[in-house]
Amino acid sequence: MLQELEYPGGYDVSVNDAFRPVSVFFDRIWRPEQLPSALLGAMRALTDPAATGAVTIALPQDVQVEARDWPSGLFAPRVWHVPRPVPEPAALARAAAVIRPARRPLIVAGGGVIYSGATGELRELAEAAGIPVAETQAGKGALPYDHPLALGAVGSTGTTAANRMAARADVVIGIGTRYSDFTTASRTAFADPQVRFVNINVAAADAVKLAGTALVADAREALRALAGVLAGWSTGAAYREEARRLAAEWAGAVERAYALGHQPRPAQSEVIGAVNDAAGADGVVVCAAGSMPGELHRLWRAQDPKGYHVEYGYSCMGYEIAGGLGVKLAAPGREVFVLVGDGSYLMMAQELVTAVQEGIKIIVVLVQNHGFASIGALSETVGVARFGTQYRYRDPATGRLDGGVLPVDLAANAESLGVRVHRAETIAGLRAALEAARREPGPVLVHIETDPLVPAPGSEAWWDVPVAEVSELEPTREARKAYEAAKADQRPFLAPPP
Repeated sequence: MLQELEYPGGYDVSVNDAFRPVSVFFDRIWRPEQLPSALLGAMRALTDPAATGAVTIALPQDVQVEARDWPSGLFAPRVWHVPRPVPEPAALARAAAVIRPARRPLIVAGGGVIYSGATGELRELAEAAGIPVAETQAGKGALPYDHPLALGAVGSTGTTAANRMAARADVVIGIGTRYSDFTTASRTAFADPQVRFVNINVAAADAVKLAGTALVADAREALRALAGVLAGWSTGAAYREEARRLAAEWAGAVERAYALGHQPRPAQSEVIGAVNDAAGADGVVVCAAGSMPGELHRLWRAQDPKGYHVEYGYSCMGYEIAGGLGVKLAAPGREVFVLVGDGSYLMMAQELVTAVQEGIKIIVVLVQNHGFASIGALSETVGVARFGTQYRYRDPATGRLDGGVLPVDLAANAESLGVRVHRAETIAGLRAALEAARREPGPVLVHIETDPLVPAPGSEAWWDVPVAEVSELEPTREARKAYEAAKADQRPFLAPPP
């Protein structure tokens, strides 16, 4: 219904075909008798641990109204088992042969560790073998932040502890990671010329990345098997101590960022610290866009593998509040803290109405910096001045968007939607508001203004954001020189296995 846009190249194509590229399974039901096989195909895709994803069943309205004598078996309960592939013995032996000679091994824990429920196995292997653990965005929380072998985030949005260890690692054991651009710091994070990779992944396409020794298997089963073949082997005491020292240094940097005391408006890192404390061990943080996911990856002290839900793919502005509702429905006994900037809030704040309507308790922390601060900062790094990234009037004299600040009041907007609102001006006020929000029965929004120009502690890592090769602007020419120098460190990671 209302999907009658025609494609002149073929009348069997409709608007719904736009879903094909983003669906792991797609079927259009031309006749009712197709439906049983389509449903089985959809469930097969949904329960495939490697190829799972969105499925689409397109049901045209003329088919919807047709009567059909369905077999009763279609409505019988059916249990779908998600398989746990075990590692092939020969592949396991190859992986052990790469790891055993290593003097400076590093584990990169990805989302697969958490999805497979393998955090306990990860901890056992790391402790037994003395291998420090760095985490991707999806893998954050795989180890508690204060574990002696936990280095925190790795890559472009990583910690100095993880990135310094990554730079000298001779073997990297990637577990359930896709080795995204952020994770590898645009292929500059792992700098040892002879670095080798062992990749544990349920998806074969990810297991062979970086010319790694592939172990195609479920993360939990692979870790158990790997612990068996590595029994009795461990790194040296000095290497473990180095990991502890670097992690402690980073912990000090986080503490300073949390207690910065910036005036007159607090820094974003201070807001993260206050929310982190309010969340405690059982809270869940949700975020998706802007500079905040990067700062959360570096600064958030995760205590639980399910306490961190941050999506950075395509920087999905507007995901936060809707995603927070889903997290709360999945974990009704946990407090859900949605961190959202003002730009992202404007994308899809209307789901607050659903939260009010259904009585879904989420705590939305709206960080107001009057514009798209992360894009403005990124523009400056490539030698281009901030342009149109602040909520300001157009100056009639200059024709530029550098006039007075717009009287935007997003807290009033949330209040008009029926949400309980608390306004905080200081970090002390924010902590008090968060405590009050926890006592509220329904959805709450806490509003605080921050200074967008205060940076968080850096990662000492690079991110490949292209800079114009030719420009009349001196800042752009200087940025291009820095870009070319950094790009020279990129690696193809095609070293042959031993």
